[in-house]
Amino acid sequence: MKNFFETFKNIWSIKELRDKILFTIALLAVFRLGSFIVLPGVVPSVLENASNNSNSLFGLINTYTGGAFNKASIFALGIMPYITSSIIIQLLGFAVPYFQRLQQKEGESGRRKLNQFTRILTVFITLVQGGGYLTYIQSIGAVDPTLSPFIFWFSNSIILATGTIFAMWLGERITDRGIGNGVSMIIMIGIISALPSAFTFELQSQLSNNGLILFILELVILFLTIIASILIVQGVRKIPIQFAKRMVGRGSGSMPVQTDRDYIPLKVNAAGVMPIIFAQAIMFLPLTAAQYVMGDPSLGTSGLMRTLTEPYGFWHNFITFVLVVGFTYVYTALIVNPQNYAEYLKRNNAFIPGVKPGLDTEEYIDTTTTRITLPGSIFLGFITILPAIAVLFGVNQDFARFFGGSSILILVGVVLDTLAQIESYLLMRKYDGLVKSGRIEGRTGQGIGPISG
Repeated sequence: MKNFFETFKNIWSIKELRDKILFTIALLAVFRLGSFIVLPGVVPSVLENASNNSNSLFGLINTYTGGAFNKASIFALGIMPYITSSIIIQLLGFAVPYFQRLQQKEGESGRRKLNQFTRILTVFITLVQGGGYLTYIQSIGAVDPTLSPFIFWFSNSIILATGTIFAMWLGERITDRGIGNGVSMIIMIGIISALPSAFTFELQSQLSNNGLILFILELVILFLTIIASILIVQGVRKIPIQFAKRMVGRGSGSMPVQTDRDYIPLKVNAAGVMPIIFAQAIMFLPLTAAQYVMGDPSLGTSGLMRTLTEPYGFWHNFITFVLVVGFTYVYTALIVNPQNYAEYLKRNNAFIPGVKPGLDTEEYIDTTTTRITLPGSIFLGFITILPAIAVLFGVNQDFARFFGGSSILILVGVVLDTLAQIESYLLMRKYDGLVKSGRIEGRTGQGIGPISG
C-alpha cells in the first residue's frame, strides 16, 4: 500500500502528466453529463418501458454509449458512427488501391486525407442512423403527441449528428492533450458506467439468498478472466530476425561485423475485438433491422428466429462461437500480410535464421500466423459466450456482461494503453515504473512492428 501511495504521489508530482489526467477526466465528465440530456419531445417513461434486451444489437449500442441510447439523449448514438466509419475506411484500405495508397505510401498527408474521409462518412452515417433511430422512437409512441412529427424528426436529426460530432471532437482532444486514446476512453467510460449498479445488484441478490461464498467465487472467476484477457491482448510470438553482416575497414584488413538482432512480433490476437462485433452484428442485425423499421419489438419472438436470437440459447451461442473463430482468421488475414513482411526483410537485408528469403519467408510467417491465431480465435469465441455461461450459473445478466464479450477486451486494452503512457512519463522523470519488474505494454509491441496488407 505504501508503494501505491508513493507511485500516486510521483504521478501527481509531474505537472504535465497531472494536467493531462485532469483534462481527460474533465472531458469524460462532459460526455457523461450529455448522456443524461434527453432529446426535445421524447417521453422518457415510454422509452424506458420499451427498452430492448441488453443482449440485442440495441443493447450492444446502449452498452457502448453508457445507457444514452435507451435514454434517447443527445449522445444516443455516441461515438459508434465514427467507429463504423473508421472500420469502413480501414476495409477500403485493404480493397481499394486509392485508399491503400493513402494508408501505406503517402505518410502524414495520406493520413490527413483518410481522417477527412472518415469524418465526412461519420456525418453521413450519423444522419442515416439518427433518422432511423428517431423513426423507431416515433413508432413506439415515445414522442410528445403535441409536437409536429416533421419538426421532431428534423431538429433531433441535427441534434444527434451534432452530439456525435461533438463526442468525436472530445475524443480527438483527449488524444491530443489528454492521456490515452480518446475514442477508446469514451467507449470505456460508457461500458464501465454500468458496472457499479450491476455489482451492487448482484451483491444484494446473493446476500438475500445467503450466497456470499458464491459471490466471492464469481469475483475470483471474473479476476481470472481479466488475467486471461490481459495475456491474450499482450501475447505475441516473437520471430527472431537477423541483419546481414556488414564489412568494417578497408581492403584486406576489412572484417565482417554482426549487427544487432531484432524480431517480428506476431500478436496472438491481432484482430482485437472486431470479430466479436462482426459476429454479434450478424446474429442480431436481421431481426433488429425489422424491429427498427416496423417499430414492433415482438417480431421474432417465436420459431427459428427466436431460437437463433435467444442470447442464452445453445444454438445462438454455438453459431456466435463459430462466427467469431471464422472472423478472427479473416480479419487477421486482412491486417497481417506475410508478403509485406518478406519484402520488408529483403529491402533491409535481413532474414529469419534458418529460413530462405523471399517465398520461404512468406510461407513461414503465414504458417506461424495461422498457428498462433487458432488459440487466439478459440479464446475470443469462448470469451464471447462466457456471459451466457455465467447467466446459466445464476449470475445477473447485467453483471454477467462484464465476464466476457467485447466489453472486457475493450476495458483491458484501454487500461493497458493508458497505464503504458503513464509509466513512460514516470520512467522519463527517472521515477520507478508502475511495476517493480518488467514494463507495462499496451497493444503496440516492440520489434519491427506490424506490417499490414
